[in-house]
Amino acid sequence: MRERPVGPSAFPVIPPLSALRQHSDSNMAVSIAKCLASYVYILLISLIFPHVFADNAVGDSPHRRFEYKYSFKGPHLTQSDGRIPFWIHTGNAIPSSDQIRITPSLRSQKGSVWTKSPVSFEHWEAEVAFRVSGRGRMGADGLAIWFTAGQGLEGPVYGAADQWNGVGIFFDSFDNDGKKNNPAVLVVGNNGKLFYDHQNDGTTQSLGTCLRDFRNKPYPVRAKITYYRKSLSVFINNGFTPDRDDYEFCTRVENMIIPDTGYFGISAATGGLADDHDVLSFLVFRLAEPGQNLPPPEKEIPKEEKDKYQEEFENFQQELDKRKEEFQKEHPDVQGQPIEDLFESVNDREIRQVFEGQNRIHLEIKQLNRQLAMILDEQRRYVSVITEEISKRSSQAQSGQAPTHEMETIINTQQEVLRNLNEVRDSLSGSLKQLAMGQQQGNAGGLGSYETVQHFNDIKEHLHVVKRSIEHIIQKNVVRRDIDIIKLPITPLLKVKCPELPPLTACLSTTHFVVFIVVQSLLFFGYIMYKSQQEAAAKKFF
Repeated sequence: MRERPVGPSAFPVIPPLSALRQHSDSNMAVSIAKCLASYVYILLISLIFPHVFADNAVGDSPHRRFEYKYSFKGPHLTQSDGRIPFWIHTGNAIPSSDQIRITPSLRSQKGSVWTKSPVSFEHWEAEVAFRVSGRGRMGADGLAIWFTAGQGLEGPVYGAADQWNGVGIFFDSFDNDGKKNNPAVLVVGNNGKLFYDHQNDGTTQSLGTCLRDFRNKPYPVRAKITYYRKSLSVFINNGFTPDRDDYEFCTRVENMIIPDTGYFGISAATGGLADDHDVLSFLVFRLAEPGQNLPPPEKEIPKEEKDKYQEEFENFQQELDKRKEEFQKEHPDVQGQPIEDLFESVNDREIRQVFEGQNRIHLEIKQLNRQLAMILDEQRRYVSVITEEISKRSSQAQSGQAPTHEMETIINTQQEVLRNLNEVRDSLSGSLKQLAMGQQQGNAGGLGSYETVQHFNDIKEHLHVVKRSIEHIIQKNVVRRDIDIIKLPITPLLKVKCPELPPLTACLSTTHFVVFIVVQSLLFFGYIMYKSQQEAAAKKFF
């Protein structure tokens, strides 16, 4: 057996610390150089083949296509007969030209709208704009957005049927369970066998939820619901800004299984408390995965709808022909002219509106001029009367008396008022001249947009000057007249003393006052107890 040598060579040689540092620095430099080389390589590849990276960047975003048969939006939301194209409404729903009021702010109301034809999209996205407004601090009951296998036209779940087969997105505004977790947005699925848990606000059945206050907002609240690759996502725009794309994430449900074919619907209900539930728009988009072509849009519409539209077109055409005949009978001098010449164009309508506005301004200025002339006549008569009074007093009174000086002050004031009124009248005359010139130019060939605006600005400026001058004259005249009246010798009148009033006797004793306070307190507490009982009774349980 060989023995291990003992000595310096038997142990490993440890390099000095400086050598270790140099080795680590060299390794770090090599790694940094490799990273930089890889970055440069990737940059060159991206510059040479940009479409590869572009496809990867947008590879997960689906393609969207708007589907008008499952959507509605104002204005002209309804037809002449009050119906919504491609939709039906039931219950207390009230369609109008710019929105659909699902339920009015009355107690125990229910309403809904549903698509007529079923939806067979594999992936879809719905954008809903609505308002929920009411007077009270709390509202009821709420609004629901549906995608179900059948039309739940009426029922106890926010105005729609219970035991639905599909998914519902609930905007619950009433706190049934008393946990103060409302208003809230809930996603609840159902296979057609479950009953909705009203007493717990559906919290035991919800697949996703978020707390959002959607009542009494300055702008419409918007909800974006996306079903893509078996994932249901809900985004909410709180309605604080007019930005339509300012969405916030609410909730997402993965592995969501819904019917392959279903109907879109919106429903709402009220209970002991009531809100207005208004839907402004409901837009549906078909989604397709990247690389998958969308199916061609339906070119043929159902025969019933086609016949209905054809009948409406024929009725409109008959009414138009009837009106043309009536117009030809009333205006035989325009027979034989092209139809286009019988109706005014957009430019002619604008010029006519400008001329009508100028004529109204002209009449108003004339009326103001007549009123100023009447004021001038009254001021002249007033000055003449004062002048005669001064002449009479000057002939009777001695020189240097105070009334003569006061009357001269009044005359000077009235003369200044006359001068100001003359200036106002001159300004009005200038405005009338400018208006007449503008009308002559318009009759000659029509006013340009810049000249029209400039002309109206000049008229507006003159009218403002007239208004300020009249207000200044009225204020100065009233103040100086009051001063002149105060300065007149009325010392004999001031010496007359008013009779003293008899002392008033107390009509309410202390005992009566205390009894009154006690009765009022009892009535107040009784009203508070009655009000609390009414609020407790108004708490709804479906």
